[in-house]
Amino acid sequence: MREFGFELRLCARLERDYPVVARQLGTSVHAAGGRIVDVVCLTRGPEFDARAELTPEAIPAAAIEADIGVGRWRRVTEVFDGPPARARALAERGVEAGFLERARRDGHAVVRQVARYPDWVGDLVGVENKPDLGRPGDLDAQLRHDVSLGLLDYAVLATESYVTRAHLNRLPDAVGVWRVDAEASAIEVVREPTRLDASGWGLEPGERHAGRWAVRPVSPDAKATQRLRVAERAYGKGWRTYELPACANADRGAEAGAATLPHCAYKGRLVDAASECGPDCPGYEAGERPAVDRDSERAARQAWDPDAGGAREQSGLGRWT
Repeated sequence: MREFGFELRLCARLERDYPVVARQLGTSVHAAGGRIVDVVCLTRGPEFDARAELTPEAIPAAAIEADIGVGRWRRVTEVFDGPPARARALAERGVEAGFLERARRDGHAVVRQVARYPDWVGDLVGVENKPDLGRPGDLDAQLRHDVSLGLLDYAVLATESYVTRAHLNRLPDAVGVWRVDAEASAIEVVREPTRLDASGWGLEPGERHAGRWAVRPVSPDAKATQRLRVAERAYGKGWRTYELPACANADRGAEAGAATLPHCAYKGRLVDAASECGPDCPGYEAGERPAVDRDSERAARQAWDPDAGGAREQSGLGRWT
């Protein structure tokens, strides 16, 4: 669980510097789920504030990419590909996210955007967490994937280990290195990252076989589409995706005034409640989860408004008939 606690503390620290911080996001283009980046941070694009005012939810890629627009109603079956049931489902997702509004015109389901989609994404910074460099796992393959694909603008390795010249020589030159004191919420920049070519062609590593590693080219357009999907998922998801333990030994675990983390008094550390907590734990005592409003906590520390655009009120109201 060391890496889990390290990741949460690092996220709490990074939200001081970035308006959006999220955990565990897929960045592969061809292989769904092929590369999961530990932490993705976003910087502000020119219209970031307009995105923050639009909706707190992740806007589905299908709703963004569809030819809908703001000024006129469009029939659902004309703007979304596939059978009518699929088109209605895609439209419903856009409505629930607060990006589309719906109506019926002449007996047909129609939609339009509530606002123009803004140019809001700045840089994407991917952070791979490896507290102990003595146990690197697939670190080399993961970072080479990031550099070769170039979907991110910057790739960074975060560690608690002392970083030697030998460590640096084993990493791709473009990868930055942070030495993190998670307890003290301090970051030492050992090596600055070099900007990757996010707007050009990339190569996505695939399956590895004896003596070779399959790769697939990725076009600039495909990368741009996936970058926007990653940015939207990051905005909607954030990093507070963990549960707090439902146990008398759970406490609020607030660290450095930044976040309420899943801390266990019995174990004396952060815990992953989903996998560690429950009757099988010798320190378990049935109790209530600590009361935490994670939406309010995130809103106070990031550029994210849980009530933007009235999306929460729209979500789930009515279904297509």
